Amino acid sequence: QVQLVESGGGSVQVGGSLTLSCEVTGAISTINRVTWIRQFPGKPREAVASIYFSIASTYYGSTIYDTSVLGRCTISQDRDKNIVYLQMNNLYPDDTATYYCAARLQRGNWDRVDAYQYWGRGTQVTVSS
Repeated sequence: QVQLVESGGGSVQVGGSLTLSCEVTGAISTINRVTWIRQFPGKPREAVASIYFSIASTYYGSTIYDTSVLGRCTISQDRDKNIVYLQMNNLYPDDTATYYCAARLQRGNWDRVDAYQYWGRGTQVTVSS
């Protein structure tokens, strides 16, 4: 089993910044990648940014982003602490959503949200104009 706990959400003004954190515990060695996924009210979840978490993987540490956040967000990880971060800059009201941290055990398309086996409870990000 894997547990993920998000923190760092909050309310900011347009153009502001937030850093989300995801603490990963449990069967860490089984995880292939960790991804930040957001959900707008009444809409399906969408993948935002992802990082290869497995130290054994050739792709360890490689990252990928959705085009909507490219250049504004940075995903990173501290494997000593097993924390995955999402630094978000220049936030827009359209970024207002619940942000989830999710882990998957197998390789595959990073943006297939239904392929993630473990999820945190989410943290709310609200951007006001």
